[in-house]
Amino acid sequence: MQYQAQRIEPVFGRAFLRRVFYPIATLALLSLFLAIAGHYLGHTISLGGHTEDTTPREIVIGNNVLELPANTIRFDRQRRNGDAERVDLYLHWPDMLGYQPAFLSDFNGAGPEKRLLFLTFEPRATSQDMSGRYGPIYSTLTEGPGSKGPAGLTIQKFRADSGFVNEELMVSTEQAGHTPFVARCLDKETTKSNLASCQRDIFLGEDLQLTYRFPREMLGDWQKLDQQIRTFAETHLKGQKDASVTRS
Repeated sequence: MQYQAQRIEPVFGRAFLRRVFYPIATLALLSLFLAIAGHYLGHTISLGGHTEDTTPREIVIGNNVLELPANTIRFDRQRRNGDAERVDLYLHWPDMLGYQPAFLSDFNGAGPEKRLLFLTFEPRATSQDMSGRYGPIYSTLTEGPGSKGPAGLTIQKFRADSGFVNEELMVSTEQAGHTPFVARCLDKETTKSNLASCQRDIFLGEDLQLTYRFPREMLGDWQKLDQQIRTFAETHLKGQKDASVTRS
């Protein structure tokens, strides 16, 4: 009697093993990739859009050339060299520095005190800056002589029909040879939930406007603050476009 050798198939066939093995292998590779990516990218993700990079970025607005450290520029899309319609910054006060790990809580709005300044450089939108607009515009929209504010400022209430809802005007005493400090601020109640409830704009360069926002709590240091803003702007304004070679 002849016996034919019979092929004994394993309990789990090849097709079954393929169906089980390949998904497991894929998951293993995916897990390995995520582990590696987490190791290298975890720090970047934890920054939440901030950067520690202090490499200068040369930004051209109109004919004005600004040279700004990358960590002072608020939005990632603006951290590049070349022409721009505007650039938005944030600075830690009073040191006037960009993001650093030591400032993480303040930059995330979770610090015990409000320490952030927000700056925007853009082409001039009006013929006069905020101080120049006080006489012909703002003074006609306020009511009464105002009340005493911090550090010699006068707080003036806007009229109900002025269009400035929940806002007040902060004005310094006019001095010979100096334009008054003028800023718009949210009222005390509204400002509690706002990181930067006051706003002021100044002109510099060639048709360039700098608008800066700051916490109402800083009004007691308005003279120091305004001078620091001007110094920062003048330091980083490198000149005119025609006189500069823009970096690639």
